[in-house]
Amino acid sequence: MLGICSSPEFVQHLTGQLHPERPDRIRAIHLAVRQAGLIDSPNPFPDFSLDLQLKPAAGPKLKELSPTPADEKTIELIHTQQMIQRLKHICESGGGVLDQGDTPVSPRSFDLALLSSGAVLTCCDAVMNGTVQRAFAATRPPGHHAEPDRSMGFCLFSNIAIAAKYLQRHHNVDRVAIVDFDVHHGNGTQAAFENDPSVLFISTHQHPKTCYPGTGYEWEEGEGPGKGYTLNIPLNPGSGDGEYIAAFESKVIPKLDSFKPQVLLISAGFDAHQDDPLAKMEVSEMGFEAMTRMLVAAADVHCRGRIISALEGGYHLRALGRSVVRHLLALREE
Repeated sequence: MLGICSSPEFVQHLTGQLHPERPDRIRAIHLAVRQAGLIDSPNPFPDFSLDLQLKPAAGPKLKELSPTPADEKTIELIHTQQMIQRLKHICESGGGVLDQGDTPVSPRSFDLALLSSGAVLTCCDAVMNGTVQRAFAATRPPGHHAEPDRSMGFCLFSNIAIAAKYLQRHHNVDRVAIVDFDVHHGNGTQAAFENDPSVLFISTHQHPKTCYPGTGYEWEEGEGPGKGYTLNIPLNPGSGDGEYIAAFESKVIPKLDSFKPQVLLISAGFDAHQDDPLAKMEVSEMGFEAMTRMLVAAADVHCRGRIISALEGGYHLRALGRSVVRHLLALREE
């Protein structure tokens, strides 16, 4: 069974009308999963419309999971207390802009960042307790750019990195693998685990010479005891389904086979889509489904099928909604 964890509250993280990481991303996903017949509960955004052209899919419904906020001590598994308190203060003071202007926050953003991380942890608990086999967290703000000591790139807390540490600390998992197929390099996730051989981090992304945040070169392999447990796979602009699937077949899956994770985490960004405005890749919705199916097959071999996936990027609303549906259909397969 596949679980899905989200909340209509995520639209209260306000970033401004013209910002790519906007509340309508969550509205688009809520609409898409209902148009695809994956869940039956009422849409919390009945006035939101989008031409998704989705037909109801056959098969079992998804199990809806209710998120609870992460506490600050859990966030400290990855982030410094100073960074957490700075973000909290800015939000309590009415909001502002972090880093170089990419990451605006509003009065509720700190609480919603806790809820975003908490939704991923809710998925972790549901999978590890056997309530579901796999789970997807449709949340915002996203996380994979947030480094241990700073928020950046639309990201406040490093949701997937916190989840990896949480699995190790609370569910006695020794080896966690993270696969990040967002079009941007997951620099925050990499920074959290550069010296850690117990967490394998794999990132496919548009080449850092041509794309934010300018990190993720092949020679970045980890440091000290963590050397060899970071695998960066930069791809040239214009790469599409063929190039991504070839990278998964030749590099991603063999690395997972060698590491033999006990749980697989996915940073599921859909901004490598051919219609996305923030990058120059050509992946289709079916490409995201194909990559997901390959990860499901690897998880079936190594970790009893256990996958927790968390939303990262994806900024063309129609492409995002349709791509999330294809991702969920692949995750739902037995």
